[in-house]
Amino acid sequence: MMKRSPACLARLARLLLVAAAVVAAASSPLRAQSEERSIYVSAVDKAGKPATALSPSDFIVREGGMAREVLRVQPASEPAQIALLVDTSAAIEPNVGDMRRALERFFKEVGGKHEVALIAYGERPTVLVDYTRDLKRLQSGLGMIFPRANSGTELLDAIVEAARGLQLRKAERPVIVVFNARGQEFGERSHQSVLDALKPFPVTLHALVLSRRGNAAPDERQMQELEQSIAEGTRLTGGRREELLTTMALGDQLHALLEELDNQYRLTYARPKTLIPPDTLEVTSNRPGITVRARRVP
Repeated sequence: MMKRSPACLARLARLLLVAAAVVAAASSPLRAQSEERSIYVSAVDKAGKPATALSPSDFIVREGGMAREVLRVQPASEPAQIALLVDTSAAIEPNVGDMRRALERFFKEVGGKHEVALIAYGERPTVLVDYTRDLKRLQSGLGMIFPRANSGTELLDAIVEAARGLQLRKAERPVIVVFNARGQEFGERSHQSVLDALKPFPVTLHALVLSRRGNAAPDERQMQELEQSIAEGTRLTGGRREELLTTMALGDQLHALLEELDNQYRLTYARPKTLIPPDTLEVTSNRPGITVRARRVP
């Protein structure tokens, strides 16, 4: 038998390693040509309480109708950046005290875990307190909340400006929370312009809205655009839309929203590299009784 030199043996070993790598890549082409994508998702049980201790096998992800492999599911530990939009139009005048108390409770419960900006949108959108974790700064903003006499709202402008501001900040976990007293909307934006502002950036829109009390005609164009913006915006971005019978319920709804936010998951899945990206995203759970909220656009 011919004896091989050490150099020859080394070359043969390298060739075997290369061949093994080629075989492995050929046996799993999707893994070799895929990229990782991460999104934040909320999961709640039948009672609306956060579902904890879920694993990758509990989630199903589809993009463009195609199933994706869920790689990791971890508790979301990153702080959120929350744009809190509050109605300061004339419609809130009878209940401004309830609103201030609900916001004060919310700020205390946040407890510095997340960055919060307080933005009023009676008449035109106005930043009362920029993004901060400082409780005292947020509490100082409560004194600047008062109803604007004979005013309506420009909520659609406020949502678009908040989304753009979060995008400029390169917020990692951006959230917009709207409280609307169902007064007169004076903005001229279409609902499509609002959706266009929400699509390209992974922001979640939540809306807490007082039930209609006859203070605005439901067939007016501006009100139709507002209603459609809230309905489609929350659905598209994986947010909550809650109807409030009274402003006294605002504190409890903000508490529930914060509880959900504090128990979100960061879900990572594999997406094949393609020239044309998918246009829809669907995240569900195969565990009975669990509802998942997530963005519907990749």
